[in-house]
Amino acid sequence: METFIAPYREHIKKDLDSAIAYAAETYSKNDGALNTAVGNLMADIAYEQANPIFLKRSGHDIDMVLLNYGGIRSILPKGDVTKGTAYKLMPFENSLVVAAIKGNQINDLVNYLVKAKKAHPIAKLKITLDKDGSLLESKIKGENIDANKTYYVATNDYLYQGGDDMTFFQPNDSHYTLDYKIRNTLIDYFMKTDTINPVRDDRFTQIK
Repeated sequence: METFIAPYREHIKKDLDSAIAYAAETYSKNDGALNTAVGNLMADIAYEQANPIFLKRSGHDIDMVLLNYGGIRSILPKGDVTKGTAYKLMPFENSLVVAAIKGNQINDLVNYLVKAKKAHPIAKLKITLDKDGSLLESKIKGENIDANKTYYVATNDYLYQGGDDMTFFQPNDSHYTLDYKIRNTLIDYFMKTDTINPVRDDRFTQIK
């Protein structure tokens, strides 16, 4: 049996270990309090890879992305990036879903993040805290949040189902299952990107 399996194992290992991109530095989810380079990268990748699919299926753009800090399971080390890197970063089988929720639920989402003060990966959402850690401003794609508007939020199926006490996705106007694993969004992005160099930015910050 081992003799039979060995060539297949070697083929899989070679595929997982083949370089498909290059990371300019080592990036860790511990390199920032409210946003991190690797978290920003994962949220931005989710938006970039999933939005064309969602737009084609629904006629709408994704408004923002929310993933979870605990879902990042590894550093992104400096040097060659492989498919195996994506498996280490995201070993879970979580897939992307898009929930259509009202602005008042977005406000609940923002309040959750403000209270948690943890670098949960977000994209297209900007949160600014004052010196005391209270919410100063929140915007989606540069615009104030309208409590009555419907927003299309991409997240993973674990959070959509209430994981990490993120209960604001229910109820919703509708939801869409994209059949796109977060790990695969990473692999697809890595395969089309030569050098990966994410940064911390101002998407979630506190005024000093």
